[in-house]
Amino acid sequence: MSYNLKIYMLALVSFLVGTSEFIIAGILDKVSDDIGVSVAAAGQLITVFSLAYGFGTPFLMAAAAKVDRKKLMLYALSIFIVGNAAAYLFSGFGALIVSRVIVALSSGVFVVTALTVAAKLAPVEKQGSAIATLVMGFSTSLIVGVPLGRLVASAYDWKVVFGGIGVLGLLALLLIASTIPKTDGEQPVPLRDQLKLLKNPKIVIALIITFFWLGGYSITYTYISPFLLDITGMSEKFVSIALLAFGIASLIGSKLGGFSTDRWGFKRTLVTGMLFHATWLVVISFAAHSPGLMFPLLMLWSFSAWSSGPTQQYHLISLAPEATSIMLSLNSSVVQLAMAAGAGIGGIVVEGSSLTAVTWIGAAGVAVAALMSAAAFGYFRIGAASRAAHKEARAGKINS
Repeated sequence: MSYNLKIYMLALVSFLVGTSEFIIAGILDKVSDDIGVSVAAAGQLITVFSLAYGFGTPFLMAAAAKVDRKKLMLYALSIFIVGNAAAYLFSGFGALIVSRVIVALSSGVFVVTALTVAAKLAPVEKQGSAIATLVMGFSTSLIVGVPLGRLVASAYDWKVVFGGIGVLGLLALLLIASTIPKTDGEQPVPLRDQLKLLKNPKIVIALIITFFWLGGYSITYTYISPFLLDITGMSEKFVSIALLAFGIASLIGSKLGGFSTDRWGFKRTLVTGMLFHATWLVVISFAAHSPGLMFPLLMLWSFSAWSSGPTQQYHLISLAPEATSIMLSLNSSVVQLAMAAGAGIGGIVVEGSSLTAVTWIGAAGVAVAALMSAAAFGYFRIGAASRAAHKEARAGKINS
């Protein structure tokens, strides 16, 4: 089997892992109804998942640094199967929380390990493309996995989704066992060495930007299914179609974000994308009761939100080009913590106010990220300098 086929196979498994992570947002209302908790409480399943992923993955990867990469992927997938099987077999909110923690930890280890293996399988000049293929497989779960999971949950039961993921996980396990060669582990990078990067104020600010950007996104996205059902008044069928449209727009936005970064630079792309992101969330709040308007608005929101993904990663790499892998690892943890915080804050908003408020709070979070980006890139200083120069020129004319 060629290295290309092996990488596409890893991307396919990454798609499965990504679906298991993102699917909760797509079926949140069904989970809450079935286990007898509020939508806000069910949303904390995303908080728990993201916290386990964000905090647990770096420690597990450091502990397993010397383990053969193929074995590590097989171990991770085995635990992943157990976690999804638990969601299918056991009832109750507590059991589901445990299941999400198990799936989160195993998913984090698998994704990071698969990225490493893909880079090693490909020739040096093709390593970037290999990593991009895996990332594409993971993000495609938003396009296909989440709406498909919604359809299955609507036709049968939400537990069937996790049972199906568990069965497909078994097939993935067999594929990796039979096709992926052994790959040596690596020298572990001590956590204290990773955290040294946080002494750089520019890096800290960039990671805070990630936190507010994705935290704002998560506040709204976590509760998107109940929002579309209860506020917009969409039917089950149209919610699935809306989620599919959302996913397609995320892929296009990500691609355009990368193109714009190369063409016009990451600073302009990042600030513009985040400003549009916040704007569309505000517009969605005004059009909340119009199913016809909601379709294009969801796509515009997703398009602008995901345009910042490759751009922000490029921004982070540019701050520490000598420590790319550590920077991306830190950013990955911040991404998960932001998703956890967004789901948690969204739950508080839903309980204390209403579902309609999540778009406003989400927009505020993204707006903070946009302003911080503009400040970090010196746009405000440039504006101040321009005004000062204009005043000086006017004063000169008056004096003359």
